[in-house]
Amino acid sequence: MTTVSNSQLLSRPAAIFWDMDGTLTNSEPLWGEATYYLSEVLGKRLTSSQRMDTVGATFTTTLRICADNAGVVLGEGDVEAYRHKMFEYMKTLFAGRLEIFPGIPELLTSLHHDGMPMMVTTNTDRDVADAAIAVIGSEYFVDTICGDEVPTGKPAPDMYLEAARRLQLNPAQCLVFEDSPAGMRAAVAAGCTVIGLPEDEGVEVPDGVVEISRLRDSRHLAGALHTDVYEWFRAIQEMN
Repeated sequence: MTTVSNSQLLSRPAAIFWDMDGTLTNSEPLWGEATYYLSEVLGKRLTSSQRMDTVGATFTTTLRICADNAGVVLGEGDVEAYRHKMFEYMKTLFAGRLEIFPGIPELLTSLHHDGMPMMVTTNTDRDVADAAIAVIGSEYFVDTICGDEVPTGKPAPDMYLEAARRLQLNPAQCLVFEDSPAGMRAAVAAGCTVIGLPEDEGVEVPDGVVEISRLRDSRHLAGALHTDVYEWFRAIQEMN
């Protein structure tokens, strides 16, 4: 492995891009409920393994999986009709049960006070994401990008390339936190430095991603501050 000299190391990332569902918020169980609901509306409930294929995916991909499972051929206007039905259900779940992961408010505050530019980069469509971003704290972020605002959502790199473009940065200068394989693959493909936050050992961590437990004795971010994040970023540079 080629090491990097201390003079070449960046002391901190130029920006941090945050996935939302499963990274900042414990919303994946709620998305699971909504996805099962959608599959039942289409006529056949997904299996748990089929549901896993929708984690981190765009709505279009999720709908295709549900429709294929139920043997439904989608017609003109069906995508928007099902999108509206699922998202209205999701907003109801968010309103009463959205949970921010422990330690996230403190970490975002620490980074924000240190002047770190941060963005939310989520496959969730704007119509639903805004409600969640408001709960997290929109004041922490210089911008946000949602799945319906790029040509192709994760695992394509479009979202992370656009985030770097908006801040006029090289993606390699940017740090990404992601929990899903689709999101991690997107960030790696864009050329970002990626810290993976997989829910458990069953989640595939793609090549090019450093899993958080390699950087600290935890699978979570609770207790971390901006100085810890900068140390992790420097450590990953030394690994490459």
